[in-house]
Amino acid sequence: MAFISPFVFRIIAIAVALALVLVGPSAAFAQGLSPGKFSPASGTDNEPALIKADEITYDESLSLVTARGHVEISQGNRVLIADVVTYNQKTTVMTASGNVSLMEPTGEVYFSNYAEFTNQMRDGVLATLRVLLVDNSRMAATGGKRTNGTITELRKGIFSPCDLCASDPSKPPLWQIKAFRIVHDGDAKEIEYRDAIMEIEGVPVFYTPYLSMPDPTVKRRSGFLFPSFGSDSNLGTVTKTPYFWAIAPDRDATITPIYTSDEGPVLAAQYRQRFTSGAMSLEGSITNGDAANTTTANAQQTTRGHIIGTGRFDVDDTWRTGFDVARATDSTYMRRYGFGGGSGTIVGSSGGVAGLNSSKELTTSAFVEGFNERNYARLSGYSFQDVQANAVSGQTPLVLPLGQYNYVGSPDRWGGRTSVDTSILGLTRDIGTDTRRVSVRPSWQTPFSSSGGSITTFTTALQADAYDVNNVPQPNGQNFGGQTARLIPQTMADWRFPLAKQHERFTEVLEPIAAVVAAPVGGNSPRIPNEDSQSVDFDDLNILSMSRYPGLDRVEGGEHVVYGLRWSGYGQNGASTSTFLGQSYSFQKHPDFGTGSGLENNTSDVVGRLRITPADYFDFLYRFRTDADNQMFRRNEVSLAVGPPRFRIYNEYSFLRASPNPTGAQLVSGNREQMITSASIVLADNWSFGAATINDLTSATGGPLYNSLSLTYHDECLTLTTTFFRRYTSDRDLTAGSGIFFNFVFKYLGEYETGQRPS
Repeated sequence: MAFISPFVFRIIAIAVALALVLVGPSAAFAQGLSPGKFSPASGTDNEPALIKADEITYDESLSLVTARGHVEISQGNRVLIADVVTYNQKTTVMTASGNVSLMEPTGEVYFSNYAEFTNQMRDGVLATLRVLLVDNSRMAATGGKRTNGTITELRKGIFSPCDLCASDPSKPPLWQIKAFRIVHDGDAKEIEYRDAIMEIEGVPVFYTPYLSMPDPTVKRRSGFLFPSFGSDSNLGTVTKTPYFWAIAPDRDATITPIYTSDEGPVLAAQYRQRFTSGAMSLEGSITNGDAANTTTANAQQTTRGHIIGTGRFDVDDTWRTGFDVARATDSTYMRRYGFGGGSGTIVGSSGGVAGLNSSKELTTSAFVEGFNERNYARLSGYSFQDVQANAVSGQTPLVLPLGQYNYVGSPDRWGGRTSVDTSILGLTRDIGTDTRRVSVRPSWQTPFSSSGGSITTFTTALQADAYDVNNVPQPNGQNFGGQTARLIPQTMADWRFPLAKQHERFTEVLEPIAAVVAAPVGGNSPRIPNEDSQSVDFDDLNILSMSRYPGLDRVEGGEHVVYGLRWSGYGQNGASTSTFLGQSYSFQKHPDFGTGSGLENNTSDVVGRLRITPADYFDFLYRFRTDADNQMFRRNEVSLAVGPPRFRIYNEYSFLRASPNPTGAQLVSGNREQMITSASIVLADNWSFGAATINDLTSATGGPLYNSLSLTYHDECLTLTTTFFRRYTSDRDLTAGSGIFFNFVFKYLGEYETGQRPS
């Protein structure tokens, strides 16, 4: 047996004694011992410890074990680092001094110049304590103590999630909370503050005797969110105090009492829940305020409110179902109080700009749909709430059911495909026309390629529709009610001849296009109501369709030809340019194509498109429609996005010429011309600027509709947004006005918002 010197034996005994103190009497000895070092185990506090040091000594008279120089003691996932560590065997107190660091299994790191530990480093007192939390947030104090390894109490402490200034670490962080006492409970995952003061750039701005918030490991926790305050010329002073309720891991709710000095209290709430196969979200509000369309002089109190929700659920791998709900007690409530994502910013939970939500209706629907290889089926129902000023509620339809089934077959021996499109519709009104419709449209399509390179696609279809209707207005002034049907065969031949040429740096493709469409004349009986084809928007997207009507209630009969030319260029770096020019000629005039539709004459308007994308930072799209007789523009649409993400400008221009003799609901009685421009600029690493403007360019009623400017600061602990806007439009109890908002989002503390909404 090899001889072990008394000195080496003593060192081993000291290390074993220190390890036993750290891990407790129930721990097993580690294998393979060496002087000053133990093999680490894998998990809990009651495990062998690994001790490293430049020097370990033992004072028998004082029963002191001392480790010096780069001391590292690790036990499971807890690690202590210091210059000197001393253990008193009589008092079972361990002291650490000089660059003390304690790394906890949960990820926090404690720093101090001097610390005393007991209970296997679970309990301790630390002087001049600093704590680095798992998300790099920081706490500091003149001193602190730890209890059972989970509770840390700081005396005269500071908390901040902000990074310190790199050039001057002694400078106060962007924001911090100072408190006489800070308690971090690791088990409850809670941080409590007593006599707390919030400072921004070292300046005190807020005091509270008590403040509590979840620690950085918590993703969601019940409690009050940061309140917000503001003023509104219609609502007066506004105070919002949200309470977040974490009901369960799969569901939560936010309840927001809102006080308005002029309109009284508002109660808003949101409920969210996730399921194994889907998710659901509902939000709503209720108040007793002035009725819509009233003024201060004749104000009438009434209950006002809204509900918005959505849900999506997977039934199995083929089927899913869902719903969307949007309802309000009156047509201006959601915009006036700022709910629904398109309006106000003080009361509402969804941000945006007051009164700019231009949706004409609120839609509630439910559906079930299935996907299976080349089959698709859907059954749904729709209910609408018209929020326009001149709405007549009894004329708003209820659509139930609306069903469709689409099938696309496999290629046959000739390379063609068979498809079937079917639909059912039930549409009822309290006032006006009721419609029940069944439609079936089988079709067959096959392409042929010639030896010269041209591609011809033949399509044949048969549209069969059956109607059961009530109260359909007739040319003789009477109303029709009963059954009617039609059967319309359609044939189309689409010819293309792509010609490609390879250049050194790009490839160009020139493609002449022609098509012939034939169908029986007529088919649009006055006994068939027009519910889905009232607006005909003839453009470059539907010029090659068999029927230019957007729906099924109207079909395009007779014969017409389409001719056009497409040119495209493709660069090696992904750049591309494409242009298209096309026109159609009908051998019969269609009275259902109203004046101004572009299809009211035998020769249609000319439609075109130009798109230029030379790089990721430039995207230009121009679409137009010109009169075939005088080449006057009837429609112009331009969109332009320029610049890299750090400096991006977007512009959208649209022009729609008035119809000379408006005869249909789809036509406009005056020119419409509008431009939307927005810009976003990253000024520095943490600063960005945004601007937006909407302008009506018509000469009679033209002028600005909306302008806004915003400045945003964002870093790891704070988001500050300042927004100024002016709205020039009015709608009933929504009047024009301007406002400025200051929105603060503090990490862990929530959001603070103040300002004035437009009046």
